[in-house]
Amino acid sequence: MKLTAVLIVCSSLMFGSLGKPQFPEHEKDPKFWNMWAQRTLKNALSLQSLNTNKAMNLILFLGDGMGIPTVTAARILKGQLNGQSGEETQLEMDKFPFVSLAKTYNTNAQVPDSAGTATAYLCGVKANEGTVGVSAAAVRTQCNTTQGNEVTSILKWAKEAGKSVGIVTTTRVNHATPSASYAHSVDRDWYSDNEMPAEALRDGCKDIARQLFENIPNIDVIMGGGRKYMFPKNKSDVEYPNDLKHSGTRKDGRNLVEEWTDRMKDKKGYYVWNKKQLLSLNPNNVNYLLGLFEPADLQYDLERNTETDPSLTEMVEMAIKILRKNPRGFYLLVEGGRIDHGHHEGKAKQALHETVEMDRAIGRADLLTSVHDTMTVVTADHSHVFNFGGYTGRGNTIFGLAPMLSDIDQKPFTSIIYGNGPGYKLINGARENVSTVDYQDNNYQAQAAVPLSMETHGGEDVAVFAKGPLAHLLHGVNEQNYIPHVMAYAACIGQNREHCVSRSGAADLRPVLSSIAALLTVTRILC
Repeated sequence: MKLTAVLIVCSSLMFGSLGKPQFPEHEKDPKFWNMWAQRTLKNALSLQSLNTNKAMNLILFLGDGMGIPTVTAARILKGQLNGQSGEETQLEMDKFPFVSLAKTYNTNAQVPDSAGTATAYLCGVKANEGTVGVSAAAVRTQCNTTQGNEVTSILKWAKEAGKSVGIVTTTRVNHATPSASYAHSVDRDWYSDNEMPAEALRDGCKDIARQLFENIPNIDVIMGGGRKYMFPKNKSDVEYPNDLKHSGTRKDGRNLVEEWTDRMKDKKGYYVWNKKQLLSLNPNNVNYLLGLFEPADLQYDLERNTETDPSLTEMVEMAIKILRKNPRGFYLLVEGGRIDHGHHEGKAKQALHETVEMDRAIGRADLLTSVHDTMTVVTADHSHVFNFGGYTGRGNTIFGLAPMLSDIDQKPFTSIIYGNGPGYKLINGARENVSTVDYQDNNYQAQAAVPLSMETHGGEDVAVFAKGPLAHLLHGVNEQNYIPHVMAYAACIGQNREHCVSRSGAADLRPVLSSIAALLTVTRILC
């Protein structure tokens, strides 16, 4: 019986008498652990033959706020959703052969934000917090520091090399992470001209939504939220016509969606705003796709209307099927952006289900591509002050209570806890008794040590999972801005192309030929 099958069969034995979590009987046998270790060792030894192919395709999965504790907790949740204990489960990213760490600090911040980090892992240059697509010489909110300090992204490098490129996100498409792919803005919050100060507009700075369509005008696939930033101010939203907060925001009166549609109507370009329209498309007949499924960010996956709103996995599948038609390959940025939002709100259940959904998307991408010619990287921009502990037993629900009481107030506490955030609550001057509330609710705000309206980012390193051509170059502990340089090197785009015959050619054989010549010379001497 295969190891995974053994684990699934034995998952039903997890709970013993008195409801206490028990571990499977076979785990008492050293042979079980030895067999598992030997299997892992055999797989590791097979990596001696490194994949040195040229990467035709590049995929970057970015879990916004997906620190290592989030990865671990999501792994347990994934297993428990499948009826298992959870701890022994493998995420799709866990299966990647190479794992390293990235240092996430911004040039001016020990604990970073999503804009400065996005500039690092997309443009290859560390930057100040709150700025996208500009170097650290640019100062946040100061428009006149933009010009001359712009930096370009790997998405643009790929486009210039003839590849198709795409952006898929669960946030608005002009949010911090995706915007660093195409925009140069000294303020990540300049979503439309409505959010910009008059001085910035007067000095010639452009809002991020406008830059999405003007800086790299032919991005092949764009999917996410952010409809309201594309339409004239007060124009009713197609999905929520009676809700004023979802109406258009643009002061310049431009309809960016209409402009895009007019430009792409003879190029097999399609605009969609709901799941039915998206899934009705035949990717073989689509060259360009703009999908804006919400006025701002997409709904949390737990709250998503599965009839009208596409999942991240569904968006990724459509994106790859469109992009992979290009014989020169593609670059795709995929962001699980609402992991971050769940944590900020102290809603661990939302954050972890978002992480599991992104992992499903990673699995789907794996089925649609080949490890031989596709480099896939999974990482995070930063972490959060999220953790779980309390000596919980094996198989304890990840959203459950710790098996002990506080030393001070003798009250229970959940295993999941935040260092700060909105979950800090006092009832009659004392800590809330969590046993009196539904701590399994989707929107339960986990207890926090320090009261804040919004929980904060964490400053520790994040994991980088990699597979495919030259994935072994992502090893050790590196600066975050190293990531796009490796991906570009693997695909022979950007500034590192000396090892390539040409932009479209195969890997350079000169080092190999030199080695063979040297070997023949030595052979002649010895003989």
